[in-house]
Amino acid sequence: MKRIVILFIALLAAGALHAQNTGRQVVDSLVYRPAATVDSSLTGKSIFNLMPSKAKGGKADVRIHQSQTIIDGMRRHVADNPSRTLSGYRVRIYFDNKQNARGESESALNRFMAMRPGIAAYRSYQNPYFKVTVGDFRTKSEAMELLQQIKGQFPTAFVVKESINFPPADRAHAFVVDTVQVVRVNR
Repeated sequence: MKRIVILFIALLAAGALHAQNTGRQVVDSLVYRPAATVDSSLTGKSIFNLMPSKAKGGKADVRIHQSQTIIDGMRRHVADNPSRTLSGYRVRIYFDNKQNARGESESALNRFMAMRPGIAAYRSYQNPYFKVTVGDFRTKSEAMELLQQIKGQFPTAFVVKESINFPPADRAHAFVVDTVQVVRVNR
């Protein structure tokens, strides 16, 4: 593992040197990516089997007594709904069908993503309208909160109810910021 890390660092340094020799510049850039909506380490596991117990080396015993009917019902529910969508709310910041609506919708999307990099933004076309919708909110009040914050920049924005992606469980940490190296061409 240590050899791989050293090799990777050497390759990065060689790439940076090559970039400088060819009129290119290596710079650091920030990348915003959504935080996980669920803890993927728990996927496919039963929470009832993960509870601490002294027999497993834990400091306490946690025992849950639950009827087999409830356990079977939950398993059946999860198995029957693998791709179930979540109904929620988003804020529509652009909605138009003018001749230049394609460009304006892209501009609105880029403006919003620059202002609020941690909030999901979606651009769609539903004949004859171009739409830009932002956020994934479980409740209307959460969507209204965002609407009030962006109303100055997007005065025609409004809240819509639609199928949403699962929002992050922790709204205070909705995205993760990473630093990446980007090669820029000097012109």
